[in-house]
Amino acid sequence: MEALKRANDIRVKRAKLKRDLKDGRVRIDQILRSPPEYVETAKVFDILMAVPKFGRVKAARFLNQARISQAKTVGGLSERQRTELVGLFDR
Repeated sequence: MEALKRANDIRVKRAKLKRDLKDGRVRIDQILRSPPEYVETAKVFDILMAVPKFGRVKAARFLNQARISQAKTVGGLSERQRTELVGLFDR
């Protein structure tokens, strides 16, 4: 029961984060630089999809440019990958 409760809490927090990203209250570079604990197991592709003006094609293109697999989690990003991905948003 404890694991189920924790999973539900994480889902609720991620949903709120995605809404905040869509509405512009949170910036994606902040999330990528220092991800909260509940985001570390989320796929980078899914988080990118929540960014305004990002669809499947643009998210996939960003990940390809940074040489990151679509299956990679936010917590699994290396420093190089993290820096490169944030750099793509700064352009």
